[in-house]
Amino acid sequence: MSDATPVWRRLLAPLAPALIDKVERDHTQPDAEFRRRRLVVAVVLVVGAVLLGVSLAVEPGDPAFYPLTLLTAGVWVLGGILSGPLHLGRIPFRGTLRRPVVTPVLLGLAVAAVFVVGALVVRQVPLAEGYVDDVLAHFFAGVVPLVWTVALVNGVAEEVFFRGGLFAAIGREHPVVISTAIYALATVATGNPVLVLAAVVLGGVLGLQRRASGGILGPVLTHVTWSSAMLLALPPLFGSG
Repeated sequence: MSDATPVWRRLLAPLAPALIDKVERDHTQPDAEFRRRRLVVAVVLVVGAVLLGVSLAVEPGDPAFYPLTLLTAGVWVLGGILSGPLHLGRIPFRGTLRRPVVTPVLLGLAVAAVFVVGALVVRQVPLAEGYVDDVLAHFFAGVVPLVWTVALVNGVAEEVFFRGGLFAAIGREHPVVISTAIYALATVATGNPVLVLAAVVLGGVLGLQRRASGGILGPVLTHVTWSSAMLLALPPLFGSG
């Protein structure tokens, strides 16, 4: 890397393969298939957002929480698959292209660390802390293994749809920004500003991964790692219910 390289580019160099440098690929679709993808994505987006809002509106401890969240995940997955071809993606590693595995996990842990620091700040703001408590109420009042399972399943499902079908339906103009904005707007259905903010930050990182690798494997692994870390870190920070 030459001395003329911008400082920001030097600082981000270790992350470039995962977040910045786009690998060569050709995922072009015929116009008819592309229009069909957009139609499927639009319909699924509305249905999924409604189900997401309904599932998180369920009272903590209500058994209906589990089938509703799994139904939401099913809608995301089905929508992503029906929209058209999905790709796992690759990133450069020591002169070759490989499936992203280790890097996305490490990135998920790094993003989780940032969120934990943010959580320490949120604890000092009663209103914001209340929104976090609303989310964790399902964890404290539910069966922990089941809550963990639905959280991870939904993490995978969201990536299949938002960084899979939706991302591909946007086209070549600003897909990271647009997909992140739509992801956040879908989260607005939960009525929880903290979740919307989390969707903006996490969605941006996942979108960059999708853009760089050309597939959903990296985003899936980062999302699942992030979700697991949050379920481990947040409950001790915000009490026991």
